[in-house]
Amino acid sequence: MPKELRKITNEDILSNDEFGPVRKQRRAALKPAKALRRIDLGRDCTFYFESFETMLFQVQEMLYIEKGGDEQLADELRAYNPLIPNGDELVATMMFEIDDPVRRLNLLLQLGGIEKHIYLQVGVEKIYVVPEDDAERTSADGKTSSVHFFHFPFTGAQKEMFKTEQVVLGSDHPAYAHMTVLGADTVAELARDFT
Repeated sequence: MPKELRKITNEDILSNDEFGPVRKQRRAALKPAKALRRIDLGRDCTFYFESFETMLFQVQEMLYIEKGGDEQLADELRAYNPLIPNGDELVATMMFEIDDPVRRLNLLLQLGGIEKHIYLQVGVEKIYVVPEDDAERTSADGKTSSVHFFHFPFTGAQKEMFKTEQVVLGSDHPAYAHMTVLGADTVAELARDFT
């Protein structure tokens, strides 16, 4: 299926026999874009901005590693298709990547509701995330998940501003207040998701 339709279908998927020989080549081809789409926010948080290509490779990898066949393919498409930007948004996986389990738990217990505090600022406008509604990410005890899936919805005017204004990724959560300015190459890469 063409990328413009913003959905992976069975026709896009190579068999494991086809994927195996081109796996390393496809990973290498995707590496420069993935590097631009990876953004650190503070010491412990990383955003991975998704695209049709990153999700297609992820689905192929899951099928290749787990060898679950058609039943698995249906599950993977249900899981990953919603994370492909629709042309009017950016989509990101946010992860708190902390090796020390005690420090990780302590931080996650402080970050309940963080999904209400993540934004992209384009010029003077802040665009707050819309969390993927697949699961509740903050538990009853206030502990947030170490992984979140976010949509940043853009208006037409904001998409145009994105190409010319300074873009900042930020959190205004009281326990994790951080900002980072996106570089020009990253902005250009992410702007591809609007076409």
